[in-house]
Amino acid sequence: MTRTLLVAGTASHVGKSTVAAGLCRLLADQGTAVAPFKAQNMSNNARAVADSDGRTGEIGVSQYVQARAARVPATTDANPVLLKPRGDGESQLVIQGEAVGHFAAREYYDAHWDRALAAARESHARLAETADVVVAEGAGSIAEPNLRDRDLANVETARFADAEILLVADIERGGVFASLVGTLELMPADLREQVVGALVTKFRGDRSLLEPGVEEFEDRTGVPVLGVLPYDDPGLPEEDSVSLPAVGERAVHGDDDGVPADRSVTVAVPRFPRASNVTDLEPLVREPGVRVAYVPLDTDLADADAVVLPGSKNTVDDLLALRDAGFPTALDAFDGPVVGLCGGYQMLGERVTDAAIEGTGDRETVPGLGVLPVETKFEADKRVEPVERDLRGTGPLAGASGSVAGYEIHMGRSRLVGEAARPFPGADGLAPDGAATERAFGTYLHGLFENRVARDAFLDSVFAAAGVERPTRDQDRPSPYDRAADLLRDHADLAPLSL
Repeated sequence: MTRTLLVAGTASHVGKSTVAAGLCRLLADQGTAVAPFKAQNMSNNARAVADSDGRTGEIGVSQYVQARAARVPATTDANPVLLKPRGDGESQLVIQGEAVGHFAAREYYDAHWDRALAAARESHARLAETADVVVAEGAGSIAEPNLRDRDLANVETARFADAEILLVADIERGGVFASLVGTLELMPADLREQVVGALVTKFRGDRSLLEPGVEEFEDRTGVPVLGVLPYDDPGLPEEDSVSLPAVGERAVHGDDDGVPADRSVTVAVPRFPRASNVTDLEPLVREPGVRVAYVPLDTDLADADAVVLPGSKNTVDDLLALRDAGFPTALDAFDGPVVGLCGGYQMLGERVTDAAIEGTGDRETVPGLGVLPVETKFEADKRVEPVERDLRGTGPLAGASGSVAGYEIHMGRSRLVGEAARPFPGADGLAPDGAATERAFGTYLHGLFENRVARDAFLDSVFAAAGVERPTRDQDRPSPYDRAADLLRDHADLAPLSL
């Protein structure tokens, strides 16, 4: 009989995704058939995968990552309900991979909740047919009284899957034991009986100093603390933009690799109000000597060695925000490599037409940034597809040659309106997957930098333009999936779970 283990949290961003991925890899390593699952996710970081009938749909990136950790193909059953925020209180609702429409929260719960619950039940049942263990990830806190009757990822999953519950609490926030006790007190009584243990994450310091708190918590609640995980980032893609610096802050990621500042480069990423698929940048973060700085839209780019415009859930509104902040002037003055990914590619073009289809206003044409000779026409149809392309690098990716894989999730079709290189020569000329000049490179291909041939070519050009020798990378570094598993293997006793 298939068992389901629900990795639930005392709050958002406490490490549930990392713990779930580590469990998937541990179970896969011991020969257990394991499948990841998250009934409902809210994220603009999505992946294109197959559904149960072989068609293509979208899931949140964390379940794609967990499927890779489990060494199984990712399908839409891993995340049957996905909400993709687009601003103004609305989200795009995706059910079993297919976009249904844009709804405010109240409309979703009033008109689409029953369908979402049925989809979650169906997807979990299909996973249970082939898996020995389903590792389900909760969302936010499992103990929210105001959401208790509509908590699909936590309460409903625990009930329809009869799941054992592993609570995860983040000690970095402070008050970890109060968070755990309060969560247990506020959980529905029936679910309280399903809790099998707790994990404390993000601990810095001497583990023995926690012992008095652990003992009192266990005596008070009867719930065992199965482990205290040290503060460590395995390098897994982040679930959503909650992990990025707060709006208005200029923070740098990837600055702990030991490479001196004078041997490093900075890749500036304008923080769009509706940024999506920012996980595209994470392969760069993991490279030595590379800083990825999420900068305000009114930045002057004086400290940047390269600029990457990421994807957007609403290209038109984010493009208007860039223009209002004066970003085009700063970009015109910048002379380093520029890359646009998906929505960022569309923004780098000359213009966007039929903009009202995608935007929240009534504008039909919005001027682009004018960096690439490309025009994008928005259409109601959405392209969602894994792709593999033959890359012939030029401009910021000069020297790249070979096959690259990724995925496309976008509305709109782009066409060339001037002279530009075709980095993907096999693509349809009316809707090129990309265009490039000596200065800039744009593409619809998400996951571009996950391909070493593309990543190396881009970083080689960035370091060369900055006049800095590129540091070498440690080739023996474990994979992020193995590092997540090692956190649990080395710092937790999972024997009580009998997995």
